[in-house]
Amino acid sequence: MLKDELLACCKRLRLSRNLADNSELVEADSREEYLLTLLKLEIGHREKGRRDRLIKAAGFTSWKTFDGFRFDDVKLPSGVTPDYLAKARFVEETKNLILYGNVGTGKTHLATAIGIEACRLGLSTGFFRTATLVNRLSEARKTGKLVKLLAALGKLDLLICDEWGYVPLDREAAQLLFQVISDSYERRSVIITTNLEFSRWVGIFYDEQMTAAIIDRLVHHSYLLLFDGPSNRVRDSLMRREV
Repeated sequence: MLKDELLACCKRLRLSRNLADNSELVEADSREEYLLTLLKLEIGHREKGRRDRLIKAAGFTSWKTFDGFRFDDVKLPSGVTPDYLAKARFVEETKNLILYGNVGTGKTHLATAIGIEACRLGLSTGFFRTATLVNRLSEARKTGKLVKLLAALGKLDLLICDEWGYVPLDREAAQLLFQVISDSYERRSVIITTNLEFSRWVGIFYDEQMTAAIIDRLVHHSYLLLFDGPSNRVRDSLMRREV
């Protein structure tokens, strides 16, 4: 009976039932300590819930972490360490990351791992394959929802564009993507994964002036991470064959 009343109070105060459940488990030497312990557990529960919601909302296509990731074949610029990336310090500095290298070298893995850690730190993150983002932008323009989508993207702390340049864009799509990057400039961090050097980006956007403007906004305040090792997929396949 008392537990039911406690649950009802939690509901009215917009507290989770976690607090009521913990009320039977917490032990303390004083009422103050008891209450403080309960409140700390409730705060921890809420923070975990928010982290879980951020990870779910980010749209990651797979679950990747820093555990087991090989930095042996990744050339990190001066001042950038695995710990710097894992703690998303570049987001605090509103800097971008450009992950460049051949297919299968771990760019998407690292971008995803960074994004998940950013969510765990309470940072709002959006993960998109670039082609998917462009399709959503184009569809939003057709249905009159572009302003709403751009506003949602504008609330992100970190935007991740995976497989940048894998699919050529028409002029309208290129302009929409340019708008997103331009709106992000010095407001939020962007991570790009690509296997195309900058000189070939004009083949994506078909406009030298727009290409130059996008490169300028991305490269300014950015770090370039070079992935120059062999394909992880090929390496893993060969290892399985050897076994």
